[in-house]
Amino acid sequence: MAWLTEEEAKKTRKTDIGPPHYEQFLPPVIKKNYGNWKYHERLDAGTMVHVSNTGDKVFTVRVASPRILSTETIREMLDIADKHCDGYIRFTSRNNVEFMTPDEKKVEPLKKDLKAKGFVIGGIGPRLSNIVHTQGWVHCHGACTDASGLVKAMMDELFPYFVEKELPAKTRLALACCVNMCGAVHCSDLAVVAVHRKVPAIDHEKLKNMCEIPTTIASCPTRAISPDPAKKSVKINDEKCMYCGNCFTVCPPINIHNPEEDGVAIVVGGKIGSLRTGPKFSKLAIPFFYNEPPRWPKVVAAVKNIIDVYAKNARKHERIGEWIERIGWERFFKLTGIEFTYQHLDDFTFMRDTMRTSAAFKW
Repeated sequence: MAWLTEEEAKKTRKTDIGPPHYEQFLPPVIKKNYGNWKYHERLDAGTMVHVSNTGDKVFTVRVASPRILSTETIREMLDIADKHCDGYIRFTSRNNVEFMTPDEKKVEPLKKDLKAKGFVIGGIGPRLSNIVHTQGWVHCHGACTDASGLVKAMMDELFPYFVEKELPAKTRLALACCVNMCGAVHCSDLAVVAVHRKVPAIDHEKLKNMCEIPTTIASCPTRAISPDPAKKSVKINDEKCMYCGNCFTVCPPINIHNPEEDGVAIVVGGKIGSLRTGPKFSKLAIPFFYNEPPRWPKVVAAVKNIIDVYAKNARKHERIGEWIERIGWERFFKLTGIEFTYQHLDDFTFMRDTMRTSAAFKW
């Protein structure tokens, strides 16, 4: 075997240091017209076309996904992409899967093959997009609800808003299985966030043998944990604890789980985009529901109620947060029939630090 020169080695070297340049994954028509798109049109609930200043077009067909996909399902998607889209496929940040082709004649055969495999087309324009969510009980050590099961229950009820029924504007739903929020609940139109509600219990015997006390203390964002020399362990200041579970992540003997008290809250009005109004931070709508697997009927009913009231009362193009700001939060609670409680008020110990970042209201 001949030795490679340094320059030849650089050309053939494969490394996992840093991501590959995104341009190599762009469909040729996207790469050719990058930054030169003139307009786009929605053709139906799951199909749109982008037109560039050069006259080139690219047609996009969007399908839903359950986020966690089997290898077999991904292979089916890739086979369809190979057949109709020259091998290109795109996964969006909200778990939608998009098939793109510059050839209009391929659009209907593409949709026919997607439907034949059971993929649901929709989610484009003033409709619900796929629900972005976290891992839940099955895959996350700190979860206080089951993300996948709850998302399935909600989407079964809201399915018409994905495939045909229109809303005043595009609507983004999210679910996070704890307040550390791997999901985008703080910036979604409507979101479910799971919450622990009790100060974690400490197993002092296990802690002194399993955990580094300085690391455990440093893991607490509110400085609620301090040393307990008498027990060679730590102690928690109940008034400062916000039940985030960061300590449990680095020190399992501090158990944040409490199946009898864990549950979910609903927040509304967040968004990332700056169209018409600036980005918004979600606000608390409903403080708490107990977990009711496998179908969470109260949570699903509450989410559908908010979506239905929004669909009936908001103006065209108004996102949920924009609609609430126009009518006022008092009227939002009246229209939806949601009770305004003390949990909506921010009286946390560190309220001064959470100003403008808390989901609760300033009174």
